[in-house]
Amino acid sequence: QVQLVESGGGLVQAGGSLRLSCAASGSIFSINAMGWYRQAPGKQRELVAAITSGGSTNYADSVKGRFTISRSDAKNRAYLQMNSLKPEDTAVYYCNAKGGKLWNDYWGQGTQVTVSS
Repeated sequence: QVQLVESGGGLVQAGGSLRLSCAASGSIFSINAMGWYRQAPGKQRELVAAITSGGSTNYADSVKGRFTISRSDAKNRAYLQMNSLKPEDTAVYYCNAKGGKLWNDYWGQGTQVTVSS
């Protein structure tokens, strides 16, 4: 089992920056990849960015060039640096980890990001 706790959300003006952090505990040795998803009101949860244990990254087209995902050397923390934020980035952001042979999904509780225009 893997437990995830996010932090760093908040209210920011358009054009501003925020940095989200995700702390993993439990069976962190089993984590294959970590990522960030977001869900806006009335919309489906969508992938924002992901990083594998080998360091490969993947981004949604809507955030390429603005967001950067990274992991700590100990691989028990993931970060999402969000720059040039737009009102459409407003959502609850969830940390995700995929662990074990079956790449089971683990989720954090979510952190609210609100971007005002």
